[in-house]
Amino acid sequence: MSDQKDDSLMKPLTGNATESPPKNAATDKTKDGTASQQFKLLLLVMMVAQNSSTVLVGRHTRSSVPKEELYSVNHLICTCEMLKFILSCALEYQGTNGQLMSSIQLHILDRPVDALKILVPALLYLLQNTLLYVALSNLTAPIFQVTYQAKLVTTAVVSVIMLQRKYSFQQWVCLVFLSLGVATVVLGEKGGSKDNEESGSQNLFVGLVSVTTACFSSALAGVYFEYVVKKPAAAGQTAPAPSLWMRNMQLAFFSVCIAIGQGIFQSAKQTDVPAGQGYFHGFTFWVWVLVSLQAGGGLLVAAVIKYADNVLKGMATGVSVVTSTACSFFLFGTALTGQFVIGAVMILISVYGFSNPLPMPGGANRAFTLPK
Repeated sequence: MSDQKDDSLMKPLTGNATESPPKNAATDKTKDGTASQQFKLLLLVMMVAQNSSTVLVGRHTRSSVPKEELYSVNHLICTCEMLKFILSCALEYQGTNGQLMSSIQLHILDRPVDALKILVPALLYLLQNTLLYVALSNLTAPIFQVTYQAKLVTTAVVSVIMLQRKYSFQQWVCLVFLSLGVATVVLGEKGGSKDNEESGSQNLFVGLVSVTTACFSSALAGVYFEYVVKKPAAAGQTAPAPSLWMRNMQLAFFSVCIAIGQGIFQSAKQTDVPAGQGYFHGFTFWVWVLVSLQAGGGLLVAAVIKYADNVLKGMATGVSVVTSTACSFFLFGTALTGQFVIGAVMILISVYGFSNPLPMPGGANRAFTLPK
């Protein structure tokens, strides 16, 4: 579940594990595919590039065409999850040397209860997305953006509780500082927008409860999936543990089922797709690029969770906010304010400080968990 200590990982991008390493820890790391510090840094860079590209392409697809030519968001999500499922099947086929059907028989048909474990994060993500819409309807954009950054800290808290992961005092400070930096960047970007005025129909209490619950739902989904992916085989279990791609196949399958169910519900209410429009209405070249980015990003997130953890994923998201906003300055003429510069500096300092422990007098920077 959690990383084992090793000299090559003395400065991890994620928290140190609590378990003492066995004598053959180095050999076990190689067998388990545990990432080196350099590989984690590569994953961070790839996550930043993917998140930034997705934001920029997504903005282009929603702002460059008339409203009647826009694609359905539900159709986009369903298509992304279907492509993610196909890619996961292809990777599982390659990883099993062509024994995909045997792998499905072993890990799904013969062990349905184990496969159903992945339904938990899929439902939690559904709850998160639903609550975010409720929060957006009851909070102004600045308040929503600031409060939603708490997901970075809640993810770390849930990791401590579920995975017994330890973070130093410096790392906790960096996580809070990173959240504030992201909020500062977003507020600086949206500060001049007139759509932030609060509506008289908004309920602040409902909005805050919704966004707080969404933060914990997101953290639970990510950490639970990490727990399932990293959980070693039980003692006496003869069958091998499911691979990363098999777990991603299961998650994508359940996500497709949920997206189809949402699509049927929305079609009945006619809130998303006007009558007479085909399923792929509005799917231009750039929309398909967006589909590819999101599907590939889903596989990348799975790899990050497997070889690093959810906190690294959150940090990459924070850095991508700076990257995408800076790129928007050149591509879309987005005005950059002093708040953006301050927030960007806060984010970069936080990422560096989280990854590079500073010497502290009296061991003030020692790792610790939350008090029970």
